[in-house]
Amino acid sequence: MSYANERRIAELAIQRACILAERVYNSQVKGTITKDDKSPVTIADFGAQALIISSITHAFPEDPIVGEEDSNDLRADKSKRDLVWGLVKDTLDATKDLTGELGDIKDDEEMLAVIDKGTHQGGSVGRIWALDPIDGTRGIPTGRAYAVCLGLMVDGKVQVGALGARTYLSILRSRREEGILLSAVRGGGCHHETIVHPICSRDPISMSSTTDFSKARFCEGVETAHSSHREQASIAKSLGITAPSIRMDSQAKYASISRGVGEIYLRLPVSMSYEEKIWDHAAGSLIVEEAGGVVTDIYGNELGFGQGRTLKTNKGVVAALRALHPTVLKPVQKELKVFKL
Repeated sequence: MSYANERRIAELAIQRACILAERVYNSQVKGTITKDDKSPVTIADFGAQALIISSITHAFPEDPIVGEEDSNDLRADKSKRDLVWGLVKDTLDATKDLTGELGDIKDDEEMLAVIDKGTHQGGSVGRIWALDPIDGTRGIPTGRAYAVCLGLMVDGKVQVGALGARTYLSILRSRREEGILLSAVRGGGCHHETIVHPICSRDPISMSSTTDFSKARFCEGVETAHSSHREQASIAKSLGITAPSIRMDSQAKYASISRGVGEIYLRLPVSMSYEEKIWDHAAGSLIVEEAGGVVTDIYGNELGFGQGRTLKTNKGVVAALRALHPTVLKPVQKELKVFKL
């Protein structure tokens, strides 16, 4: 199956959500809420989830969606609900040419109902979408990188991935780019285009060809609560990597190495009891694989997207150029004192 239509809808849905996210990014009102697990959520998270779920359910009404957010906080806070609805409505008005393919949302009550369609528990049977409306939410109020991510899993394996990353290139380069939209279909390669609406061109991308570790760079998260910087620095040293790590939030790290800005992405577990969320890796992992990389956990096992809302059977993430991956795994396992399960 080609999944050409699924890819197009995913790209357009991500593009529309990125328009909303950038409006929040550039505004003074972020509407930040702290969830029960201490993670932040902004009005951009709610708005992006509403827009993307509306798009998917319009195009593929039978497909369930595993989303990150629910509408409880908005139902309890009318001022924030009004802020989100205003953003959603303005974005829908700005992209009326997409209504035929992506559908519409008529009012704030429908918006809340749409957000709550992201409560599916996942699984290994059939088609299931995994959505992270704003990955790297802290990037919105702090001016750092963030990404909007969507993946389609079929029988527990990611087949389509789309990722919109705004601002991350401004961290790595002296000039600011408009942002990028990456997409991939399993077996069909990976492509990128500018995020600007409407989509104008699509170009193939691939990972760096660097196989010399002395010239390699690795990406890691900004937050120490998500990944162990100390252990990752030790691994880099043992591999002979001398360049400083590229630190950024979100699946922008997957986007970065897939385009050749870095060769390795390490997300080492800070706690062996933590379970990675499927929406944090579905789109990005496929994009890296289709760009010429390998993505596994610290044991060298494939990421298991058919276990529910989390990667229950995996610990950590190691993504690297195919030629480098086996060599990278060795010091990872030595540092963490683990062996292949």
